[in-house]
Amino acid sequence: MASSKEYLGFILGQLSELEGITYRAMMGEFIIYYRGKIIGGIYDDRLLVKPIKAAISYMPTVLYELPYEGAKEMLLVDEVDNRDFLIGLFNAMYEELPAPKP
Repeated sequence: MASSKEYLGFILGQLSELEGITYRAMMGEFIIYYRGKIIGGIYDDRLLVKPIKAAISYMPTVLYELPYEGAKEMLLVDEVDNRDFLIGLFNAMYEELPAPKP
């Protein structure tokens, strides 16, 4: 099942206070970038982020889910209605994310 543009718009709206949020459509889903680094994506209308230490320690309950068949597990962000939580999560993760490949 592909993700909807409405859900993408909702997530982008929740993150609108952050500078440098971009996305790229990929096979019906959306990869989310924060200041040029891949932070996660929207898969089947779920926000999933990379399973890095900062994200694991930031979220009170950590659920691992597959974005799609054959992919590595990612973390499900279930507090998408909480704008401050999302902004805090993205800021906490940024330094630990790998730099984009040239």
